[in-house]
Order: sequence, then C-alpha cells, then structure tokens
Amino acid sequence: MFARLFLVFTSVSLLEIFVLVKVGGFLGAWPTVALVIVTALVGSALVRSQGLQLLQQLQERIARGEMPGQQLIEGIMLIITGVLLVTPGFVTDFCGLLLLQPSIRAAIAQLLLANVKLAPHAAMSGGFSQSQNSSSFSRSHVEEDVIEGEFERKDDKE
Repeated sequence: MFARLFLVFTSVSLLEIFVLVKVGGFLGAWPTVALVIVTALVGSALVRSQGLQLLQQLQERIARGEMPGQQLIEGIMLIITGVLLVTPGFVTDFCGLLLLQPSIRAAIAQLLLANVKLAPHAAMSGGFSQSQNSSSFSRSHVEEDVIEGEFERKDDKE
C-alpha cells in the first residue's frame, strides 16, 4: 500500500512539474504563476458555493428522514476537490474541475455507494454496549426501562 501511494504521489508531482515547465516556457514565468493563483481562487470560490448547495441538500434529506449517503460522499469529494484546486499545478486543477462537475461527482458517488457494503448502524448492533460479562446493562435491558412522556420543570419558589 505504501509503495502504491509513493508511486502515485511521485508520479503526480513529476507530471505537475513537467506541465508547469512546459506552460511556463510557452507563456512565461509570471503569467504561469498568475494563472495558477487565479485557478486556485476561482476553484475555491466554486467549491464553497457547491459545498453550500450540497449542505442544503443534506439538510433536506435529513429533514425528510432519509439517509443522505450520496450527499455525504459528495461532500468528501468536494473536500478532495478543494485540495486539488488549491494545490499548485494544472494537472490537479484539471482533476479538481472534473470533480467540481455535479454530474460527474454524482455518478462517482453512486458507483461508490453501489460497490461499498456498509456496516450496520451502531444503534442496530447494540451501540457502544460492553460485553455481557461486564456489570453494565445491555441495550435491550435499558430499552425495557424507558418510559416516554413529557415533563415540565417548575421552580420551588413559585
């Protein structure tokens, strides 16, 4: 795993340097630096606006009582997109701009959701309860003792 990550990061870095040198040779040093800065600024503004839209979708899904799995994955992808766009270089900017497209991001999120098996929710599997040998109550025992109701706190001074 370490060897793969090392290879990926080294390859991307070398490719970024190669592209920056080629673009710098074509445009000149200062225009290339200005272009890298502009792409970082524009990219971060776009990530911010799409992040706010995604947050609104996430809140709507939660309000309807639905699991916002796709929105959560897209949110993680937006964080990665922001990192790619702020990282100096044209290759990472290109990859970030691809992930900034909602249709591409949604397709990747759906692919990930379809191919990833999620573990059962903690509440379904007993939450953080300890083993049966411990002195604490199990979740099922605690649920038997729960009485639902409403209360009103009144001060003694009244």
